[in-house]
Amino acid sequence: MKQMHLAAHFPGVNSTTVWADPRSRSQIDFASFEHLARTAERGRFDFFFLAEGLRLREHNGLIHDLDVVGRPESLTVLNALAAVTDRLGLAATVNATFNEPYELARRLATLDHLSGGRAAWNVVTSSDAFTGENFRRGGYLDRADRYTRAAEFVATARELWDSWSPDGTSRPFAHSGQHFEVSGEFTVPRSPQGHPVVIQAGDSDEGREFAASAADVIFTRHGTLEAGRVFYADVKARLAKYGRQPDDLKIMPGVTVVLGDTDAEAQQNAAEIRKQQVSPQNAVLALEQVWGRDLSSYDPDGPLPDIDPDPESGLVQGRVRVADPLAVAAKWRALSAAKGLSIRQTVIESTARQSFIGSPQSVAAELETFVSTDAADGFILVPHLTPGGLDDFVDRVVPVLQERGAFRSEYTGTTLRSHLGLAEPVWKG
Repeated sequence: MKQMHLAAHFPGVNSTTVWADPRSRSQIDFASFEHLARTAERGRFDFFFLAEGLRLREHNGLIHDLDVVGRPESLTVLNALAAVTDRLGLAATVNATFNEPYELARRLATLDHLSGGRAAWNVVTSSDAFTGENFRRGGYLDRADRYTRAAEFVATARELWDSWSPDGTSRPFAHSGQHFEVSGEFTVPRSPQGHPVVIQAGDSDEGREFAASAADVIFTRHGTLEAGRVFYADVKARLAKYGRQPDDLKIMPGVTVVLGDTDAEAQQNAAEIRKQQVSPQNAVLALEQVWGRDLSSYDPDGPLPDIDPDPESGLVQGRVRVADPLAVAAKWRALSAAKGLSIRQTVIESTARQSFIGSPQSVAAELETFVSTDAADGFILVPHLTPGGLDDFVDRVVPVLQERGAFRSEYTGTTLRSHLGLAEPVWKG
């Protein structure tokens, strides 16, 4: 049976998180990170995954509500977690637009050593001038240049990691390319995995191609079965041109899970969670992100605006822009008209992340179907509670998956590469 891979995303500043729930705790206290990581390791998950925010986002000139609790730096948190976990992989999202290869390669190699071979790097890019203002060189990269820089960044980091041989011998390195020209000697010996695992998150054609050429794992939002199969087939088919095999890249969509003792109870629980996630205020904020206009005068229980979005709006800063706001608005209006939905109801129905909802047995069976029919190689779970949102899944679903033979009962290796079934990179000294 094809084995499932599981990872845990720390819930923080995304729209999935429910801060109004009394069980919610701090997003920056180490105890929160430790709780979720220990739970994931108890469930024999492959890795623990942290997002990154390089600037507090703004909405209509004010700090975005979900950012007021702060955005801790990922690698610092993971180095601390390495001391309180033994097998769990530790993945940090780090931007390839606003960092430099030598510094980041050194930090990742250090984490890999401290954790005994459990480090991973989720490579992201940015074309956001608002975020770029936080950095010395300022500005930003044009969208077309983001992935060329990221590809060269990853290649350069791998050159640095390969400048130490497996037997502990170092040699000088030199790299000269379009974006980087660096030379010298790397300070960290070859790490336990050879190279930290590289994760990529992105759905554009450039992102898919970059993942096929350079990534070990791709984090995707394609959560429905049919969309997952199409995405899976497309990305896996791109690997051959780079001399890679299908198993060299694991495809793991980000999903949520809502459980109940019965499927009906789980559906009721999911409806309540969605109402908590999309409060009346959050519904208007979500609408403004699409429309690019101040809509604070609109009633969230009333109809959608009859004005069109402003595609050139600067109302929202630091968040991923809606690619085609006019098309999204038309889709939302059609949905609202067809079902008689208010603003809040439309946002609830339109922005729900694909979830697995049901009893533990039903959820386990559906997860297994996705993996066995090549819609995914596994899943990155995004809980709605910090930090206890993974507890029920580990206690109630993981045992069912283990009984079905779809997921490991024990770790069989010590490194993240071993958990993912990835070979150690061939040394290119």
